[in-house]
Amino acid sequence: MFIDSHCHLDKIDLSPYDNDFDAMLAAARDASVDTLLSVSVDMGSFPALYERIAAREGIFVSVGVHPLHSDEGLVEVSRLVEEAARAKVVAIGETGLDYYYDADSAELQQESFKRHLEAAAQAQLPVIVHTRDARDDTLRLIDAHGDSRSAGVLHCFTESLEMAMAAIEMNYFISFSGIVTFRNAEALRQVVREVPLERILIETDAPYLAPVPYRGKKNEPRYVPAVAQCIADLKGVRVEEIAERTSENFYQLFRRAAAR
Repeated sequence: MFIDSHCHLDKIDLSPYDNDFDAMLAAARDASVDTLLSVSVDMGSFPALYERIAAREGIFVSVGVHPLHSDEGLVEVSRLVEEAARAKVVAIGETGLDYYYDADSAELQQESFKRHLEAAAQAQLPVIVHTRDARDDTLRLIDAHGDSRSAGVLHCFTESLEMAMAAIEMNYFISFSGIVTFRNAEALRQVVREVPLERILIETDAPYLAPVPYRGKKNEPRYVPAVAQCIADLKGVRVEEIAERTSENFYQLFRRAAAR
C-alpha cells in the first residue's frame, strides 16, 4: 500500500468522477493508495477542507499558509495552535519560502515561516516546508526557530543534495513528487540516488505535477505509485520496498496519524 504524503484534495478536478469526491478516493484505493495527507494553503479554505475529510478514514490534513499566500495576512501563532488541536490535523503547513516566484515578499514570507515554526514547536507537530530558490534562509530559519523533536519535511523537493543532507541533519525528511520522473530532472534523480531511503517520502502534490506517464493530465493521488516506481528504479529495489519504507517514514514523522 502507498501513502500520498502531500496532495490538495480541495483543488482536484472531480469532473472525471461526476463530481463525486468519494469516487476519486475509491480510484486511489484501487491503485493501492490508502492514506492521504491533504495540505492546507490558506486559513480561509481550511474549515471547509477539514469538514470534507473529517469523517473519512485514511485522510489527514495540515493547517497553514503557503508562502505565496503570505500577502493575504500573517496568521497568528495562537490561531495555528488552536486549529492544530483538531483530531485529524497531523502537521503545520505548508509554509516556507519561495523566492523563485516572489522574491519581493521575502521579508513577509520569513515572518510567516517563523510563526509556523513556532506554532509547530508549541503543538509538537511536524512542519511541511515549501522551499524554492531560498536555500540559505530556509535552513537558517529552521535551525533558529524549529524544533528538531517534531521536525518536518521539505516537500516536492527540487533543490541540491547539500540542502537535502543539511535538512536531514536537522531531523527532516525529504519528499519527492512526480517531478523526479520528468525528462529534464536528471539532477534531481541523482539527489534521489544519494538521499537515504529512511528519510524519503513520496507525494503527488495533486492536482499539480502529474508524473510520467500521466504528463498533461491533472494529477491525482492514484498516480503516486508512478513516483514510487521511479524511486525504486533509481535505488535498485522493488517498488514494494519503496511503498513499505516510505509508509513507515510517514508514520514516523506524522505521529498523530500513526495513533489513529
